[in-house]
Amino acid sequence: MSTASSRPSRPSLAPPVADKSVSMAYVNRVVRAKLRRRAEPEHFGLNIYPMMDMLTILLVYMMAIFATSSAAAVQESSELRIPYSTSKVELSDAISVQISRSGVVVDGKSILELRNGIVDPSLKQGGSSGFLITPLYKTLGEIRDRKKRTAQRFANQPFVGDVQIIADRRTPYRTLSEVIYTLGQTEFKNLRFVVNKKAQ
Repeated sequence: MSTASSRPSRPSLAPPVADKSVSMAYVNRVVRAKLRRRAEPEHFGLNIYPMMDMLTILLVYMMAIFATSSAAAVQESSELRIPYSTSKVELSDAISVQISRSGVVVDGKSILELRNGIVDPSLKQGGSSGFLITPLYKTLGEIRDRKKRTAQRFANQPFVGDVQIIADRRTPYRTLSEVIYTLGQTEFKNLRFVVNKKAQ
């Protein structure tokens, strides 16, 4: 005894008879059915944005540490003799500008050469009568812009224009004046001179 099934018949996914044209609806139905049968692959990815934030914070921290330790690590030589003082002011977080008999160094990077502590007139705006030292102005401007960008991102690190000047005791007053003038033109106005502590 045969019985008829009460389940409604599903449309066949078999291709239609060859003499009939295939409709776009049929093609879409077949593609959707095949996609439903295929399991969705699991997506494994690494979110690198928190790692980039952590790297940025570490970089800023290392720059701050380097800035405070650069002046303390200065070694005296025949080209750089630091004067003595009884001042008890401690070193602070600031960029260091080192003036020796042979050159000017900013944060460990040599900026220009000096001849017996004197700046070549061709490196100054206005020649021998000028006070603005062009290579130093360019470097300090880049440092200022970088510190201002950091200050915009981190409210606890405002740009205040602190500088530590490490000058040879034989540096001509004219050279010192030119360096200080250039610092002022790039908004570095809080100046401190690094000296050796005199034994008591």
